[in-house]
Amino acid sequence: MKLASLKHGRDGKLIVVSKDLTKAIDATDIAPTLQAALDDWVVKAPLLKKRCEQVCAGEGEVFDFNPEDCASPLPRAYQWADGSAYVNHVQLVRQARGAEMPETFWSDPLMYQGGSDGFLGPRDPIPLGDEAWGCDLEAELAVVTGDVPQGVTPEEASQHMNLFMLVNDVSLRNLIPGELAKGFGFFQSKPASAFAPVAVTADELGATWDGGRLHLPMLSWINGQPFGKPNAGNDMTFDFPTLIAHAAKTRSLGAGSIIGSGTISNRDTDGGPGKPIADGGVGYSCLAEVRMVETILDGAPKTEFLKYGDRVEIEVNDLKGQSIFGRINQTVVKAS
Repeated sequence: MKLASLKHGRDGKLIVVSKDLTKAIDATDIAPTLQAALDDWVVKAPLLKKRCEQVCAGEGEVFDFNPEDCASPLPRAYQWADGSAYVNHVQLVRQARGAEMPETFWSDPLMYQGGSDGFLGPRDPIPLGDEAWGCDLEAELAVVTGDVPQGVTPEEASQHMNLFMLVNDVSLRNLIPGELAKGFGFFQSKPASAFAPVAVTADELGATWDGGRLHLPMLSWINGQPFGKPNAGNDMTFDFPTLIAHAAKTRSLGAGSIIGSGTISNRDTDGGPGKPIADGGVGYSCLAEVRMVETILDGAPKTEFLKYGDRVEIEVNDLKGQSIFGRINQTVVKAS
């Protein structure tokens, strides 16, 4: 099933969306918000599934689905922890600045805890205070958990994945080095992230979901031009159950916790860094990565970060070409 939140107050109004993303139906009689549904998922999920069958059959008070009316599926969340499951991305970043990559990066996931008190909707602008901060997109996938006990194994964690979402994890690249130099992690360099209109259950992913990885291209565009199409199932060193287990090593996770994959990143077929789409490659999911490749190959980056007026689009289509999560479509604007 596919679930979304219409903009309404702080936590939205829960609706169920048809598989083709054209129709929707109110679900607030089952649960007023998506978080409320997740808090009682065992009871609410079967009821929402029946409502999904209803909207797909065109029964009841069905209305046209409009992503413009949507907040993030979870307009705010109790927890947003983003991993870096694609170690190719990490390796490129370190290689470009001449830094050795510890061997542990291949066995122990990187993860940071981001702000979750307010997310951007799928069509909301990206408010940027200063272009000099180096605004970047990051096209990612995420899983929404149920209640996860402390100390779960990856095998056990796989039983606690309730929903999947598509993310633009906005980053301010030029603020990151100064923050990391303090030894205390990201904060100002990680503003509000945005999520695609709908969250989906695993059955909506079909055979492309293997229980830990989604084997479909992550599509992105900048100002209407194709930017990336790396396959989310390739080069994912740590799958979602492993990321959840990592997050829950020393604490339990509450229902509605969001765990991100990190930037989708593929190596080229020759084993080297990825190539732009124009050069026959699969492109990238963030500007930082193409800048790192330029630095490695040419000694300096030439691609600029996002400027005011630039438009970012992110989407994942199924094997029939149908959008799974709906499209993220955002424009960078001057923060008021």
